[in-house]
Amino acid sequence: MTEQFPGRVLDLLDAAGRRPVFEHAGRAVSAAELLGTVRRVTHGLRVRGIGPGDGVALRLGVSPEAFAAIVAAHVVGARVVGVRPGLTVRQRWHLLADTAFTVTDRPDGADTDRQGPGKVLALADLLVARDDGVRPTPSAGPRDIARLIHTSGSTGVPKACVQTYAAMTGAWALRPDAWPPAVRALAARLDRFLVFGTLASQVMMEYGLLALAAGGTLVTVEPPSFPDSIERHRATASVITVAGLRRLTAAQRASPADLGSLRALMVSGSPLEPGRLREASEVLGPVVFHGYGQTETGMISMATPEDEPGSLGVPPVDLEIRDTSGRPVPPGTDGELHVRTPGQSVGYWGEPALTAEVFVDGWVRTRDLGRLDPGGRLWLTGRTRDVIIVNANVYYAGPVERLLATHPSVAEAYVVGVPDDDTGEAVHAFVVPAEGRTPDLCELRALVTANLEEASAPTRLTLIREIPVTPGGKPDKRRLAAGG
Repeated sequence: MTEQFPGRVLDLLDAAGRRPVFEHAGRAVSAAELLGTVRRVTHGLRVRGIGPGDGVALRLGVSPEAFAAIVAAHVVGARVVGVRPGLTVRQRWHLLADTAFTVTDRPDGADTDRQGPGKVLALADLLVARDDGVRPTPSAGPRDIARLIHTSGSTGVPKACVQTYAAMTGAWALRPDAWPPAVRALAARLDRFLVFGTLASQVMMEYGLLALAAGGTLVTVEPPSFPDSIERHRATASVITVAGLRRLTAAQRASPADLGSLRALMVSGSPLEPGRLREASEVLGPVVFHGYGQTETGMISMATPEDEPGSLGVPPVDLEIRDTSGRPVPPGTDGELHVRTPGQSVGYWGEPALTAEVFVDGWVRTRDLGRLDPGGRLWLTGRTRDVIIVNANVYYAGPVERLLATHPSVAEAYVVGVPDDDTGEAVHAFVVPAEGRTPDLCELRALVTANLEEASAPTRLTLIREIPVTPGGKPDKRRLAAGG
């Protein structure tokens, strides 16, 4: 029987020995040193009575000690909640409502009055615990809750997805024998992986674990600055948003930095338009990996630099495209994606009605629209809930956005519904212009009318330099609508 998570992390660090696994603040940290730090923090948590089922919030940055604290919290079997930067006080208190402890690496527990409920533990105090040199034994059972992973909160306060220790044990990052081809191709490029923000982030931690399992080193940068951080640290890989990729591409075109070490940029958080991908590939080379997943599921599919722009590759998980009646549809037909992944959540914390709606018979309703082509490649076409209602008829935003993005004057396009006295709602398009071009509303309306329907064509157009994003890096349509 496989030992529960984080058993494989402990084994990996033990086997790596003196190999450097972190570069932080001018120092290199070996796997053996990091494992010793995990042992100390584990002991520090246990002497404070923290064990299976206890809610522990982690308000940490990126450092070897932060990584050790995350692993240690799982060793003792806690129900872990990661607190990412950029949250409002209201959102942070919502995240921490059911936690008994908050571990922070802020000096002297700074800002404790705004941390949230529960007792604040300074990471520095946990680090002075003794190291007995004995490999820690994970305490959790497979059905115990390992962590609550919160959604972006772009539609209000974040929802908490419940992930068990069994799901974390079954996830792909620490299982090289289970890596699908796209992940295996990515893993080979993670020699020096830049980490920033917080390692309590689902995306940052999972790619970080993948890098360690592939024999790589985590290189901390805070704050990140592209392309400077890549050039300075001779990084081979990093995570980047769509907006960040656009800025990096523009910076390289204007004043090229030496990015000869770069081999992989993992784009996540929002769809990457084919035109934007082609532009990035022309300037940066074949380095863009485009991951598709959800907080509820983890990774669903990943496109490599060899995949056709717009495709998300062949999903390595169970995936069905279903119609509105819940029946699977043939290849080439659009429908809603339903998936099963090894590391998926089991529901939403404290929200049984929403859990019953999204988690059905072992499948997760993604509420994304897409299709599988005859070769099994996945193409997204929109979201079931990203809709605009015109004259009582529902129009999905995704197809309109993708069509607008094909116009030569458009680099990126996003549409939202705005109140309209005549039709109830109307389509408002927010467009990032292509370099040297100025989009015209009449041309964009004609394009949509000719290919979709006149009612889904934009009646208003706003040119923007870049899309606002949520703290999780996703397009923030609420801010667009509020500003429109």
